[in-house]
Formats: sequence, C-alpha cells, structure tokens
Amino acid sequence: MKIVIIGGTGLIGSKTVARLSVKGHDVLAASPSGGVNTFTGEGLDKALAGADVVIDLANSPSFEDKAVLEFFETAGKNLLAAEKAAGVKHHIALSVVGAERLPRSGYLRAKMAQEKLIRESGIPYTIVHSTQFFEFLGGIVQSATVGDTVSVSSAYFQPIAADDVAEVMADVALSQPINGVMEIGGPEPFRMNELVARFLQLANDPRKVIGDPHALYFGTELDDRSLVPGAGARIGSTPFEDWFDHAPSRRSGVAA
Repeated sequence: MKIVIIGGTGLIGSKTVARLSVKGHDVLAASPSGGVNTFTGEGLDKALAGADVVIDLANSPSFEDKAVLEFFETAGKNLLAAEKAAGVKHHIALSVVGAERLPRSGYLRAKMAQEKLIRESGIPYTIVHSTQFFEFLGGIVQSATVGDTVSVSSAYFQPIAADDVAEVMADVALSQPINGVMEIGGPEPFRMNELVARFLQLANDPRKVIGDPHALYFGTELDDRSLVPGAGARIGSTPFEDWFDHAPSRRSGVAA
C-alpha cells in the first residue's frame, strides 16, 4: 500500500514510518520541510496521489486558543478534501484521551473540532485517542516550573511510550477502518505530581514538586478520570522506568 504520514518526520511519525517501511509498504513521510503543508494546502495533491491510507500526526505550531483552532480546522479541511479527490480509503488521526471531557482547554476543543471534520468527511476513518507520552514529561516540568518549584496536577494520568504509540499507529494503518475511536494508554496510572517527582529524581534534578488539584493542564483543571483511558483500551508494554533507562535523548528539559 501507499501510506502517507502527515507529520512523518516528528517523534511518532518517524517511528511509524520505520515500522511500516520495514514491512515493505510505500511510505511517504510528509512535512512542511519536504514541501507538504496541510495548513496552506501546498503539495497535498501530489503527495496523496495513489495513496491508500493517510495518517495525520501533524500538530499546531501554536497552542494559543484561536491559533490552534484555526490550525486544526484549516489543515483538517485541506487534508480531507485532498484525500477525497485522491480516493483515500482510510484516514487515521491521533488525538488525546479525555479530549471530550475537557472543553475548557482550547487545545482539546481544537482537537474535537478536528475529529468532527473527520467524522463528517465521508472517508472511512479511525481516530486513536492516546494518553500523554513519557517523552512529554520534560515539557510538563518546564511549563510548570517557577523558580525551583514545579507545581502540577495531582490527578491521575496514564502515560505511554512513543514507541508503543507508533506500534499502534502502524497496526491501525494495516487494519480496516473502525469509523470510531480507539483508546491507548500506558501500563499503569500515576498521579501526575508523583510521576513528575520520580522523573526528576531519576534525572538528579533537585527541583521540588508540589501536587496541586487546581493546577492547569492545557488550560483546564483535571480530575482522576480526565486523562485515564476506559475499559477496552489498548495498553502499551513499556513501563516508565524501562522507558527512562532506554530513551535518555528524550529526557528534554531536565538535568541529567
């Protein structure tokens, strides 16, 4: 099959490209740097010519409420129109566990707008709702740091390794569309503040972590169900400490 991966040079995209390429598929890693831009529409028709499957892993360059909504709506409309013209048989998008439960988050509202476009497009689809990636822990730390203190939510979340996400995306690309949503998550839930504290401890980072039930995550407060997948979710196989031991290059934003 010809499989086009939008955002194919990013963290999940590059890992998904590698998994599908080794199986012998014709995989195009599409990105703005390679002349394919979903927001402007540049290069889409050429990239999608003859494509059977499209995986959309693109993310907004800005998380500001208005900008992120404009990105996902504009890019979604452009991509889906090009897919219709090309006769694409399966559209796959990566979204976020709990997005529908957190309408106060501008970013997650934008992801829901993207999903609505997909459902209404008429193209067979699968939407994968993932929990947060272990690789984002450094970013969570940096965004929540004031001085030597890191203030993060004390709600549960269930992060997953990027390798496990890519494994799912590759499997979905080779499967039939479900015309619905599937959830994926890591092997165990943690309170966000407790995992962040463990992350910093392993990285020999002396910052102090405070668990605050009112701390905002992408602009919204969390409860213990907000970011945890439901029954029937596909669970990744990589525990946190195994990930930490084997992915040192992804421990961005902390001392090592």
